[in-house]
Amino acid sequence: MTDVDIRLRVNGFRRNDTVPARLTLADYLREHCGLTGTHLGCEHGVCGACTVLLDGEAVRACLMFAVQADGAEVTTVEGIAGADGQLSVVQEAFRAEHGLQCGFCTPGFIVSATAFLRDNPDPSDTEIRDAISGNLCRCTGYQGIVRAVRAAADGRRSDAEASTGGDEAQTSSPAARA
Repeated sequence: MTDVDIRLRVNGFRRNDTVPARLTLADYLREHCGLTGTHLGCEHGVCGACTVLLDGEAVRACLMFAVQADGAEVTTVEGIAGADGQLSVVQEAFRAEHGLQCGFCTPGFIVSATAFLRDNPDPSDTEIRDAISGNLCRCTGYQGIVRAVRAAADGRRSDAEASTGGDEAQTSSPAARA
């Protein structure tokens, strides 16, 4: 088997490694990077437990070879939290809303929800259910997960409003700028 040199950023850190050409991204993250939050469930791209962000897009790490990530930015569930270890809005919402039980599927849900809410900050519950439909959970029944994504969306919106002073109409009016 041929080994290949790869260069990528994983959770903000530059990595240079030599890997077997057929090593999956999931196995690379777990075995070479020690990032075991990327779980392997079905290894067929069906369960979503191995979801990571590749250049910001949610992908199944079990369906990609590590060499396909050469030159990319990869974010795992470990990279979702702040550099200081503070949980992200999505992670905190999963904790607060009991969006997990055994925890096996949780990293994939958190990564998927993070990408989804970045692209759709004010989703309906139907959109949330559609967005998480690619991730399987055998424990929760999904109600807590939907509540968690809803709470994260509400929390992100509250944070955005707080940082802009609350009312965007005020900040855009000439009188408010004076």
